Amino acid sequence: MFASEGRKKALTVLLMVGPFLVIYLIVFAYPVYKMFELSFTNSPLIGDGQWVGFDNYVKLFGQKLFFTSLRNTGYFVLLSVIPNTLIGLGLALMVVRLQGRMQSFVLVLFFIPYILPVSVVTQIWKWVLDQQFGIAQNVIELFTGQRVSVFLDPLWAMPMVAFVTIWWTNGFNLLLFIAGLKNIPKDYYEAAALDGATRMQAFRRITWPLIWPVTTLVLTLQLILQLKIFDQIYLLTEGGPFNSTYVLLLLVYREGFRLSHGGVASAIAVVLFLIIVAASVLQYQVLRIRRAS
Repeated sequence: MFASEGRKKALTVLLMVGPFLVIYLIVFAYPVYKMFELSFTNSPLIGDGQWVGFDNYVKLFGQKLFFTSLRNTGYFVLLSVIPNTLIGLGLALMVVRLQGRMQSFVLVLFFIPYILPVSVVTQIWKWVLDQQFGIAQNVIELFTGQRVSVFLDPLWAMPMVAFVTIWWTNGFNLLLFIAGLKNIPKDYYEAAALDGATRMQAFRRITWPLIWPVTTLVLTLQLILQLKIFDQIYLLTEGGPFNSTYVLLLLVYREGFRLSHGGVASAIAVVLFLIIVAASVLQYQVLRIRRAS
């Protein structure tokens, strides 16, 4: 009897978990396995190749463009991850004070860019930042004294791509922070007000500690997403000018789809995969320790 109940429970668990496991193995695990396997071959983009061991990795680490792409990817992460998180939190702290339809209206305004396709977003900002006709050039001219072709200038290109990315994706972060702030009981603030706490003290002692789990989530998601930057770079700068915005996934695209070096492209993808895993785990552990302290 007990054995029969155990088999029924096991069957129920298998039926519930089975579809997920099948989809996971087909969509994620098998492609990752093939990526690692291809990185040790000289295969083209389509078709099988011969086993070459670590030759692709040796070739990769001897390539100047790889280290340029690695450095540019890290630079983009610095420009986008923390600023995107802080801006989302700051906006959430302001929007959460609004009430009713006004709050909903403002949330819609901030979230609309997030649902736009990347092609539309980049086209909008190409027009806004156009050197001759762009309306944003008036602001740039106030600070520089001249109009600047921002996506053709090595100094401006990557920061402007980061700016466009923040504008495009910040609505999602805003929603996450709004949800976290609304979960903080109002009684805490009322008690703090009775004790004479200022808004800054209430933020430091109540809001910041309780919103930290959401901040950790946003930082981790942003780190993973921005390490995989490709679309905005490809559509706005194509890696230029002078390779100043060339990133790792653009190098994967170049080696795999333009040069048909499937093995080398897979090796770059493996390196990026390991960087994402290591950076995500390290950041999570650091943020978890920060929360515990």
